[in-house]
Amino acid sequence: QVQLVESGGGFVQAGGSLRLSCAASGRTFSSYVKGWFRQAPGKEREFVARISWNGVIANYAGSVKGRFTISRDNAENTVYLQMNSLKPEDTAIYYCAAARRGGSYPAEYGYWGQGTQVTVSS
Repeated sequence: QVQLVESGGGFVQAGGSLRLSCAASGRTFSSYVKGWFRQAPGKEREFVARISWNGVIANYAGSVKGRFTISRDNAENTVYLQMNSLKPEDTAIYYCAAARRGGSYPAEYGYWGQGTQVTVSS
């Protein structure tokens, strides 16, 4: 059974940091693009960041660029999202996803985790 499991979410004050992890099991995703998305209550799921299979290319949503960093460890089948200078508007459920060729649209990704809640207080 293929699984993506996120961890590292929680409650943090504005200006704080969190590091999300997404561990894969059931298959290796070393040749897949990995992405992070988020969904706030009443809003659509939105792109946060993506990273190429070899970690060379990373892309970010404008709202998080300069504050968030995506990285991956293919040996551990894990992708990370370091989130710094968090703002209340970053509050959402964060999901990791995998795709052979994924861009910034959720529909491009075939594998999803269950999500982890991030809450940022003002």
